[in-house]
Amino acid sequence: MRAAAAFLSFLPTALSFATTKPSVSYRASSTLMAKLGDSIDFAKYEGLGNDFILIDDRDKSDPSLTPEQSERLCNRNFGIGGDGVIFALKAPEGEDYDFTMRIYNSDGSEPEMCGNGIRCFAQFLKDLGEDSESYRIKTLAGPIIPVMNADGTITVDMGEPILDGPTVPTTLAPNSEHNSVLEQTHTCNGKEWKISAVSMGNPHAIIFVDDLENDIDFETDGPALESDTGAFPAKTNVEFVQVMDPTHLKMKVWERGAGPTLACGTGTCALVVAAIRAGKIPRAGKEGVRVTLPGGDLFIEWREENNKIYMSGPATLSFKGQAILKDRP
Repeated sequence: MRAAAAFLSFLPTALSFATTKPSVSYRASSTLMAKLGDSIDFAKYEGLGNDFILIDDRDKSDPSLTPEQSERLCNRNFGIGGDGVIFALKAPEGEDYDFTMRIYNSDGSEPEMCGNGIRCFAQFLKDLGEDSESYRIKTLAGPIIPVMNADGTITVDMGEPILDGPTVPTTLAPNSEHNSVLEQTHTCNGKEWKISAVSMGNPHAIIFVDDLENDIDFETDGPALESDTGAFPAKTNVEFVQVMDPTHLKMKVWERGAGPTLACGTGTCALVVAAIRAGKIPRAGKEGVRVTLPGGDLFIEWREENNKIYMSGPATLSFKGQAILKDRP
């Protein structure tokens, strides 16, 4: 599907996954919900290979697809394929926002936020004609502000990291300042780990290793740690990190609700915070810390003066089209 997306991005007309039924116009009614057999318009975006299906619901307060329908669309064999479905919704009345973002993961679960997803969301808004230098977005993790850069990248004010262990949430015993969990020893999947817990509105378990290729069994350690609800009651995203040099980190991520992905924006922010707090690297200046993910590089700055984290990276349209909502294969 990724190869097809790359090819289709050159086509001047939208891809039609099915044309046997007329497309449902979601802009016609704020209460219209999609049903089995309907065709829907979508756009496919990716941020360093972390790919999402974007739905234009700007006249709605709630997503027009259910979690189950979104899960089917994310199926890479029987649907469009993606790590999640993102909905561009209208801002709540009387609140200081431009738009609302909601997202369903590929397993139908709903995360609080997604760092790569918010960049794709911002680029989607721009491509829809909502041209602005920045957007104030309401998410389940709070307000997020992406800024459109002249070089085509997007810088996102991700807010302040949450360090308080019970708020992350984790049941691991706090062992550092701010009631935080920093390289705390924990046994999972028959192995002993040193885990740092950070929330960027969603929980992250960060583990530093000497060698990403040889020190972990990614396909078994990742899901075991993700679903260890004894330590992370809401489950957790898992980041394995190797320090390459004082300004360069390399990581692999097992995302909560999505499994292995090519990139995770909130995880990248969380691991930079953990690396600085654990003394693995110094706090970088405005050039930020380079984090290499399987899909490419993100640059993260944790500003001392306001405690906020800024993430910079790309978001790219792959293709547009229509898809029919099908029952489970």
